[in-house]
Amino acid sequence: MKKDYKKFVVLTFLLAFTFSVAGQSALSKSKYGAIISSYLQDSNKTSKLSSTDLEDIYVTKEMLSKKTGIANVYLNQRYQGIKIFNAVSSVGIKNDKVFHFTDKFKSDIKNKINATTPALNEEQAIQKAASHFKLGSIGSIQAIEQQEEKLVFSKGSVSQESIPVELVYFQLKDGSLRLSWDLSIYTLDSKHWWSIRVDAVTGEVLNANDWVVSCNFGGDHTEHGVHHTKKSKGVSFDLFKANNFSVSDGSEYTVFPIPVESPNHGSRQVVSEPADDIASPFGWHDDDGVDGPEYTTTQGNNVIAQLDDDGNNGDGLLAEGTASLDFNFALDLNEDAAASPEAAITNLFYMSNIMHDIWYQYGFDVESGAFQTKHYQRVNSAGAGDPVNADAQDGSGVNNANFGTGPDGNSPRMQMFLWSKPDGLPLTINTSSVAGIYGGVPAAFGNPLPDKNTPLTGDLVLIVDDNSGSSTDANDACDPLLGAGALSGKIVVIRRGECEFGVKVLAAENAGAVAVIMVNNVATDPIAMGAGAEGDNVTIPSLMVSQSDGEAIIAALSSESINASLVLPDRLDGDFDNLVIGHEYGHGISNRLTGGGFNTDCLPVCTERDADGFCVPATNTEQMGEGWSDFFGLMITMKSSDLPSDARGIGTFVSSEPTDGPGIRPFRYSPDTSVNPLTYDDTNNTASISAPHGVGSVWCTMLWDLTWKYIEKYGFDSDFYYGTGGNNKIMQIVMDGLKLQPCNPGFVDGRDAILAADMALTGGEDQCMIWEVFAARGLGLNADQGDSLLRTDQVEDFTMPDPADASLANCTTLSTAALNSKVYRIYPNPAINRLTVRVSQSLGDVTITLVDINGRKVLSKEASLIDEVELNTSTLQSGLYILNIESDFINVNEKIIIN
Repeated sequence: MKKDYKKFVVLTFLLAFTFSVAGQSALSKSKYGAIISSYLQDSNKTSKLSSTDLEDIYVTKEMLSKKTGIANVYLNQRYQGIKIFNAVSSVGIKNDKVFHFTDKFKSDIKNKINATTPALNEEQAIQKAASHFKLGSIGSIQAIEQQEEKLVFSKGSVSQESIPVELVYFQLKDGSLRLSWDLSIYTLDSKHWWSIRVDAVTGEVLNANDWVVSCNFGGDHTEHGVHHTKKSKGVSFDLFKANNFSVSDGSEYTVFPIPVESPNHGSRQVVSEPADDIASPFGWHDDDGVDGPEYTTTQGNNVIAQLDDDGNNGDGLLAEGTASLDFNFALDLNEDAAASPEAAITNLFYMSNIMHDIWYQYGFDVESGAFQTKHYQRVNSAGAGDPVNADAQDGSGVNNANFGTGPDGNSPRMQMFLWSKPDGLPLTINTSSVAGIYGGVPAAFGNPLPDKNTPLTGDLVLIVDDNSGSSTDANDACDPLLGAGALSGKIVVIRRGECEFGVKVLAAENAGAVAVIMVNNVATDPIAMGAGAEGDNVTIPSLMVSQSDGEAIIAALSSESINASLVLPDRLDGDFDNLVIGHEYGHGISNRLTGGGFNTDCLPVCTERDADGFCVPATNTEQMGEGWSDFFGLMITMKSSDLPSDARGIGTFVSSEPTDGPGIRPFRYSPDTSVNPLTYDDTNNTASISAPHGVGSVWCTMLWDLTWKYIEKYGFDSDFYYGTGGNNKIMQIVMDGLKLQPCNPGFVDGRDAILAADMALTGGEDQCMIWEVFAARGLGLNADQGDSLLRTDQVEDFTMPDPADASLANCTTLSTAALNSKVYRIYPNPAINRLTVRVSQSLGDVTITLVDINGRKVLSKEASLIDEVELNTSTLQSGLYILNIESDFINVNEKIIIN
């Protein structure tokens, strides 16, 4: 945490929710303190909480968008100075009024906590976490810095980054609050950036979130911007440039320029000086804010793009542009991808900077946690020093990509891997009746296959196990092996079966195997095998062959000796798939914007992980991160010629599919439900829709439908930066929705945040359209997300509220009379001492009056009706009354009985 952003706020509430003088004084330290305190008093939003629950509230971040005028403030609840993990409420303010508030505060804290003093110290907590995740001894560590409540330790022998440790309370499923140490460890192999809660009394690991989001490209196969440049050389691509600041560094890049999605969607072209004047005012190769580049390589203020073919996150090759910043490198897509590292690094550098510059315009800026070395636009340096480390052709994996996002001020890392071509021929059978060359797909774990010049050659042997477990196939290596000594030095053949791929290959390696050939057990194409729980321990190479080829080899082995050779086939490079790069970078945006830039724990994919870091079954969350990332990638690869009927797949290039292929999601994105039938209820379908990728695709389906509605209404603008088309409007709405939604959001939270963003930006101009889109996909008025930390308790609903004012006149799904029961609810009725008015969508500032049967006004209250307002009716006589709710958006009357 940085002191420039964090402010201590003490809110001492009296029984009538009146702030004490001391509370008002402390809250005044926040720029928006008076507005927030007044709102909380008037709206009675915290009626469920006691004065003890609210006596220690902490402002973790506050920021103002100059473009939209929206201020976002994030409040973290504490108890006796100890933060409650993810008890973060977000507040949206515009024109000095709160227009959106999400309450994530915990109630009855003092009766739920287990301790106030830890039994373990910080160093012991780090060792407990390291032991749990099998990271080994932490080595020699020492405290190196105090950051307010956090004590920062050195990396030791387990982490790439310093290890910050802080006391928090973590809420268990039963509602109790455990005193815990909150810490993070970025593992040396970059596969995990663990954010961990260790019980400060028992040492038990209670919770962990992985800040590295691995996107499993290749997992879900169910269907099987103009920005002008100043100058260019050769083939050019014009990109719109504003003239706020002249970036004249002479830079040129031969790349696949947006909106070109990949080599399958268009050709490489030369772009000149593409840095945006506002987001990158000194160009892409500067980091000191003085005219003239500091670097002639693919390093700059926003991104450091380098080769990491050895997978060690070290100082790899940087593409060199010389003093002229000329990044024009040859590329032959018919060669193996590894033959063109400079071209790949350049495209990755270009696309990462494009993502920075475009989304900067919509609110992922300095104040909101943008990835930058230096903050040109701000005097203080809070959150600076965190450019993206973008690793091209990363050798630590294949057929995938990932992005690890730490809190503001910590550099994220993007790892782009090489991809296997399905028509690659890695296997040569040298002898026997089945001699020949065979296709196959290398695994996504273990060592890579050797290159063509040094093939791995050996005799084949079929594995045999004792079938003592649930598996009935003696050749699937799911049970203890028989004759394991015969596997030493051999290439072992195994059938796909009941247990994980990592378990099978590791069993063979432990018996001395030098490589594994996995035989598919279904008549579908071979796949890139995932590591599972044990794959990280595998070092030998392996690949999968088709069922027909593999069974022919197994049959021959029953009577023949077979010798074979394995080589690495030609590969594709994810560094040329701009949509995949945009997707990965998008994880950084959604993680930084949800809950404030200093908290990147608000989008967990599951609530419980085992010691190997895998999500415990049935603990997945209703998390939409993959959906936002797909949206980010889709939006910057849209073209003016696109039509709603042009269904979009994700990752078609790296999947070796045509441009209209199914991609890597359950369905292509399309407003046509015959192409994409997903609705909100599909998030409950654990059999067919994976988490988080499939669940995220349901969310992006809704956002994609909404995108085309916006374009239908406002048109398309090819200027992704400063355009005014429907695509620009939805980009802004989604970004502001991310900032407004609460920590640990569900689909209903995401919907409501988008509706609130529209109210703040347009006064509700597009409320009707937004409701129609969400309701059509089952996220209607009465949809229930249940617990957003559970993935299987969602209830879909196709009902939408009928409009009550002219701005929503196009909503005709329901009659006007239905509004009373759909937009708001008044309870209890009859009432005794209190009456609550609750709304399903924000109605802004309202006047609520209660009139008796003689027409006399007996009660009147002005409030911001965002969620609910409570009226004190204890002094009223029994009888019949008329309650009126009036604002710019509504004017209705309801009969009320007071007992």
